[in-house]
Amino acid sequence: MKAVRVHQFGGPDVLKIEEVPDPIAGRHQVVVRIEAFGINPVETYIRSGKYGPMKFPYTPGPDTGGVIEFIGPDVTSVRPGDRVYTHATLTGAYAEKALCHDSHVHPLPSNVTFQQGAALGVPYATSHRAFFHRAKPIAGETVLVHGASGGVGIASVQFARAFGLTVIGTAGTEKGLELVRAQGAHHVLNHHDPKYLEDLMKLTAGRGVDIILEMSSHTNLGKDLTVLAKYGRVIVIGSRGPVEITPRETMGRDADIRGMTLMNASEADLRGIHEAIVAGLENKSLRPIIGKEFKLADVAKAHEAVMEAGSYGKIVVVPRQ
Repeated sequence: MKAVRVHQFGGPDVLKIEEVPDPIAGRHQVVVRIEAFGINPVETYIRSGKYGPMKFPYTPGPDTGGVIEFIGPDVTSVRPGDRVYTHATLTGAYAEKALCHDSHVHPLPSNVTFQQGAALGVPYATSHRAFFHRAKPIAGETVLVHGASGGVGIASVQFARAFGLTVIGTAGTEKGLELVRAQGAHHVLNHHDPKYLEDLMKLTAGRGVDIILEMSSHTNLGKDLTVLAKYGRVIVIGSRGPVEITPRETMGRDADIRGMTLMNASEADLRGIHEAIVAGLENKSLRPIIGKEFKLADVAKAHEAVMEAGSYGKIVVVPRQ
């Protein structure tokens, strides 16, 4: 089978397509025939060496949508032919097939495409953990999804709207703003507009927002603290560098800055998260949006695209085109 292999840290050009042996399923393992895999920003950081030492060569990625091809001994949760998505793999998602632990595959409802399945593992699980585990929302609160047109942002708008929050979403392009509005945001703001935070305060009658889900803390954290309501909390989902803040902005508000990473979720957390995701897919409150689709031969271009400004939906690769 074909798989993307990385033999050294570097730019997108270190992503090499090679022939490797098909995986074989052992106890509590399954082989997934991959119909689409997702591209996440974290995979570009790992590829470039920002996450420290790696054992080379490796195949990147956890997120796929596909079909169970083989099951190993003691697997009872799935059968060959089942449609699934994954939130982790043992051999890497950037390939035509992947070996997975049976607890890392989840049913993909028939109303969801394989490309949409590849958009779930990291983005929707990250959003769910940030929102429900870290922000701990109360129905009726107001949430700002800061950077709402990307994969995690869209998931956050959908989760928040289904939970009963007033949702304000930002994006940086007209196309992105229309997408955020279409996904259920009550209000949309262009975060390139110099007055967008003033507009936000007007939308909340000067009160501010209870929750901010922040995708670009290196740019926005200091400003976020000025538009929080009392007892508000900022959830740091993404950051690409340092930022200066004024701690006094947190004091009168009793405000919290709460970091999060999906890697800190326990197995029990992940089971609950993915049960909630599957339920949302089934009742159609969750609807992954695919922004760009690439062929396997263009995987390096996909890594470039995922880091571009003006995010719009999820970037996926279809390995069998």
